[in-house]
Amino acid sequence: MKRDKVRIRRDIASMSAYTPTTSLDVFAERLGLHPGDLIKLDANENPFGPSPRVIEALAKLPYMHVYPDPESGRLRELLADYTGVPAEQILCGAGADELIELILQLFIEPGDTIINTPPTFAMYSFNAPLYHARVLDVYRRADFSIDLPAIQEALEQHNAKLVFLCSPNNPSGDLSAAEDIKALLKLPATIVIDEAYIEFAEAAGTASWVADHPNLIVLRTLSKWAGLAGLRIGYGIFPRALMPHLWKIKQPYNVNVAADLAAQVSLGDTDFLLERVDKLIEQRKRLEVAFAELPFLAPYPSQSNFVLSRVSGISAEDFRDRLARAGIIVRYYKKPRLDDCIRISAGKSEQVDKLLEVLRALSLDSA
Repeated sequence: MKRDKVRIRRDIASMSAYTPTTSLDVFAERLGLHPGDLIKLDANENPFGPSPRVIEALAKLPYMHVYPDPESGRLRELLADYTGVPAEQILCGAGADELIELILQLFIEPGDTIINTPPTFAMYSFNAPLYHARVLDVYRRADFSIDLPAIQEALEQHNAKLVFLCSPNNPSGDLSAAEDIKALLKLPATIVIDEAYIEFAEAAGTASWVADHPNLIVLRTLSKWAGLAGLRIGYGIFPRALMPHLWKIKQPYNVNVAADLAAQVSLGDTDFLLERVDKLIEQRKRLEVAFAELPFLAPYPSQSNFVLSRVSGISAEDFRDRLARAGIIVRYYKKPRLDDCIRISAGKSEQVDKLLEVLRALSLDSA
């Protein structure tokens, strides 16, 4: 009997690949443009970049030949000051994505169920099957608020261990109601609140709730507000009872020295960085108003650094491609509930000027 020499997991062989956004250089090559001529508004990155102090510190980075602190001790102390949560309840990761994987490793046994609330951040449903979890999708309502009764029913029927909730939600931008989160915390499951965009919201978030809720985990990142997306640095706030087990399974040197240093320096320059956050909020509000005035866009209210809009009179995919030909990159999702939507990140004022100029010309062409 002939056997294949290479036998990978059958579920991975049949699964679909995740489709991330790509770099400026790749986009420029595809469009035949110079990278400097592109306006990249597709990945919710911070167009201002990191604090100048970070750039200066990285230029002088010592000891790159030495492994980083496996506990990210100094960084966790600074995060404790920033969040008001004890350092003993904070774990750092290579972006919040690594922490999502750690949570799945910690909780999931083959066949366990997680509840996902699409349309939402794709990495929850992408990572779960890699750890042999079943993903149960409980779709959001038409306004993208969570369907609390449906989540409660699904959890009871399927005995789900984890509920993943992005708030503010990506890609819709809405903030989950505090009363809904409190109701979820009464359920017999661990609730994971992903607050990657909380610095852009008119709310303090749920970090302080972890002390009183042993089934609450809060994830955050420095990718957005601190402009460190390229360095991959995030953190989680966990109940005390989980921390010893997380230390067992975390890779020992998961946060590299550059990311660790950049995060520390950023946390020493929060006033400057949060002023930039305020500027991006201003531009997001500007986008919401301008989009509502265009006949082919219907924006949803946002508490993030981006705006999701329904597109009419032209397919959303064609709309994306027309903007790309003008050198503006935006995000299109070919997914249920989003196939007629475009997500556009807030940019610098001059980038928004150019975007609106192109959109108004498109409106005239459509008239």
